Formats: sequence, structure tokens, C-alpha cells
Amino acid sequence: MDNILRGKNILLGITGGIAAYKAADLTSKLIRLGAKVKVIMTPSATKFVHPLTFQSLTENRVYLDVFGATETYEIGHISLAKWADLFVIAPATANIIGKAAAGIADDLLSTTMLSMEAKTVFAPAMNTVMYGKPVLQDNIKKLKEWGFGFIPPGKGRLACGDWGEGKLADVGIIIQHIEYHLSSKKDMEGLKVLVTAGPTHEAIDPVRYITNPSSGKMGYSIAASCIMRGAEVDLVTGPTNLEPPINARVYKTDSAIDMYNTVLKIFDRVDMVFMTAAVADYRVKETASKKIKKTDDSLILELVRNPDILRELGKRKRRQVLIGFAAETHDLENHAIGKLESKNLDFILGNDVSSDESGFGSDLNRGVLFIRGEGSVPIPMMNKKEFAHRIIDEVMKRIR
Repeated sequence: MDNILRGKNILLGITGGIAAYKAADLTSKLIRLGAKVKVIMTPSATKFVHPLTFQSLTENRVYLDVFGATETYEIGHISLAKWADLFVIAPATANIIGKAAAGIADDLLSTTMLSMEAKTVFAPAMNTVMYGKPVLQDNIKKLKEWGFGFIPPGKGRLACGDWGEGKLADVGIIIQHIEYHLSSKKDMEGLKVLVTAGPTHEAIDPVRYITNPSSGKMGYSIAASCIMRGAEVDLVTGPTNLEPPINARVYKTDSAIDMYNTVLKIFDRVDMVFMTAAVADYRVKETASKKIKKTDDSLILELVRNPDILRELGKRKRRQVLIGFAAETHDLENHAIGKLESKNLDFILGNDVSSDESGFGSDLNRGVLFIRGEGSVPIPMMNKKEFAHRIIDEVMKRIR
């Protein structure tokens, strides 16, 4: 599955709030991802960021008022509405949300919005008290019922000094929402998917643990890709520094036993499992209750086996499709096929983590997908988002 944004026409509406400066970063990232962007600014927005900023980034003129929007014989707001595959208003003030809910069209942005056939998505940004007002929440509820999209604001310190909900969502989150709304491939609609991701931490004492270098990037990419394709996703994650994908139900775990117990609670209700987590095979037999002090030249730890989550799922599965991941440093094919058979899997992705390019923590991956009873499919080096879609493509063509 190619980059969803490549070649898409995104109309960006910018309204008058301090978060308007973040729209420049959003515009830049959309352009780098291959989208075509045109910008409408309200008069208030131009008080925060000069239109020349967006003209330079998009290499398109910036549209400011109804009577100056016409480039040819076409009516400006109608032409822009027809051009757009998606209309994103970021930041969206309480004012523009109220106008939309009331059907008011008194400037170029609101007039274009009322002319849109493509979806309009709001990214609200405002003072936390304003955001919590019943009238605003009623307007948001009404617009959602009419089919408008909303990107939930973040929480934190606001420009006014208040603390709470109302910050413009992070640009990465906004882009995920844009990708979701523009994704035309919804071949996983109706499927419930469980994804595990990241490392586990096996405590030695209160300040030390055994772990591995897994970043969680592959699992998070799988979860995000399944969501884009219409699946309902439960993400069980070990400790990572990643922002969870939008619309995922996230369960944070620490140790292998934590992850084991969480996965088993969810397993019976799902249709498919992607077991991408790098789960520790061993844990310390007895965890010290206090920090171990340096008293000897050596320290001997006795390790015991952790439960094998994927093997247990293979024993319990009835209708579920199981996809395992084998991170290997040598003899990849034999080890991956051995796990495919011994753990009763339907698919397993083997990848060589000894490579600097596609090992733990990399943004790239490559590997071989082994398929029960069918052989294997090599997947070449690509970024993990595209890699995730390639794995899902191969799985879906065989189960649907």
C-alpha cells in the first residue's frame, strides 16, 4: 500500500488562534509526504502568521477573502471546494465551529466549508474553559452527527497559562487522522485485531531490569495500518517512547507475565493477532526488594523461563489468524519455519536484526513472510509503515 497522502489535494483552513503557527509545520510535513496543499486563512489568522509563510511552503497563492479567491472565471470558494479531497481546519477556533454548526457563511473559509462535498475535519485549539463550555460541546456533537470529523485536542499548558484540554493536537496525530480519512482501502472492516509491540522489562531489583533494544516501531506501524484499513485494534505494548496510534485501545504492560495475562484476557474476542513484541524469554527467579549493592566482584542471577505467549495462543486458537515475528541473527529460515510449526501459526515474519539498516530501533525493515502450507514471500527494504501494509496485504489476500 503506497503512501496514502501522495497526490492528494488537501485544503487547509487556518483560523485565528495562537496555534496558527503550528499550521506551518503541518503544511511542511504534508508537502514532504507528497500531498498537494492549498491554504485559506481567516483575517484573524493573518495576525498570527503571515500568508507569505504558507505561499512559500505550498508554492500556491494563499486565499484570504471571497472576492479575491477567483483565479479564472470560476467562483473561488466553489472551485476550492471541488479541488479538495479533504478540508482540514487547523487550528479550529470556537468561532468557526459555532459558524459551522449554525450554517453561517460570512467569509471565504466558512463559505467554502458550506460548499464542500469532501469531508471537513476540525482540529480544535482554544482555552480549556472555552473548550469545556456546553454550547461548544453541543456544537461539536451536532457536527459529528452531520458527518464532520474532529481531532481531539491535547492536554497541557496553554498559551494563556492555564493547564488543561484545548491544545492543538500534535502534528503527527493530525497527520494520522488525515491519513485515516483519506484511506480508501478498508479491507479490514469488521475485523478485531490484537497487536503486541515493544520490549518487556524483567526486574532485577527496584532500579534495574533485563530488556532488549526493541523500539516498538514495527508493532505500532502494524496497529496504525490495521486501523487505517478499518480494523478495530487492541494494542498491548511494552515500555516505549512512541505515541500510540489514533483510535487504538491501548494496554500498557511492563513484564512478560503482565503482557501474557493481558493478551489472554483479550484473545477470545479478536479475529487476528500480530505478535510483534520482543518478549523476554527469561526473567529473574527472585527479584530483590531493595537495590543490590556492589559488594562482590561478580553477581550471579538465576533466570527462569517466561511463559511463551504465542505458543499459548497457538494452543488456544479456534478461528483466529496468528501472525508471529521472528527476530533472528542467523539461520533465519530454519528458525522461522520451526516457530511457524511448533507454535501453530498461520504466518511468521522473519527478519535479521543483526543488520544496522533493519535491526531494532530502525525506521526501515525487510524480511521474509513464511506462510503455513504455502512457502514464503520476501519483502524488500522499506519504511516500517509501508512494510506493515505489505505484510497485511499478504495476509488479507489469503484470508478473504
